[in-house]
Amino acid sequence: MIKNRLKEIKADLSENITLIAVSKTKPIDAILEAYEAGQRDFGENKVQELVEKFEKLPKDINWHMIGHLQSNKIKYIASFIHLIHGVDSLKLLVEIDKNGRKINRKIPCLLQFHIAQEETKFGFDWNEIVVFLENETCKQLTFVDIKGVMGMASFTDNNMQIQKEFSELKTIFDNLKRDYFHVNEDFKIISMGMSNDYKIAIEEGSNMVRIGSSIFGSR
Repeated sequence: MIKNRLKEIKADLSENITLIAVSKTKPIDAILEAYEAGQRDFGENKVQELVEKFEKLPKDINWHMIGHLQSNKIKYIASFIHLIHGVDSLKLLVEIDKNGRKINRKIPCLLQFHIAQEETKFGFDWNEIVVFLENETCKQLTFVDIKGVMGMASFTDNNMQIQKEFSELKTIFDNLKRDYFHVNEDFKIISMGMSNDYKIAIEEGSNMVRIGSSIFGSR
């Protein structure tokens, strides 16, 4: 079943789009089934569960931290995490840099933006990010590797609203690329779109989607 669902979803995706299989709460055997079907990128939202799965599963898996990350938990994943999706404060980025410095590893991150109408979502807004990027502390961070942006649309049936929010994130990415990251070839990721809205996200420029229930079934 998982193999078939993966095949169907990948048929919708062009080669430039990375599929993150959201494996949070899912058992090892389900992840292995996806792995054996060729999937290599998996997303978790809790550090303890992520570490346990990293230790038990093949080491060529790319693990993505897709949940809200507490700064005191970074040390547990710093040595192996492939990408941290939810960087939403300068404080968090400073802590990531400290942990990267200790092990001499640049840690890949995405800047998370608040594009949804719900107050529960984390993330920067445009004015905050400009202050953030022009802050001297930010300029001195050498063990973080900012690779792009991430955002989550409102949980709604209103496709026009979802489209508008994803379009806003694409505009933010374009402006950041133009004004701050034009010499950084690695700044190229737009992580947006989940099981219920990834097709809209792709239309609006997403090149990384995070899909769980459509692969592993509903929780």
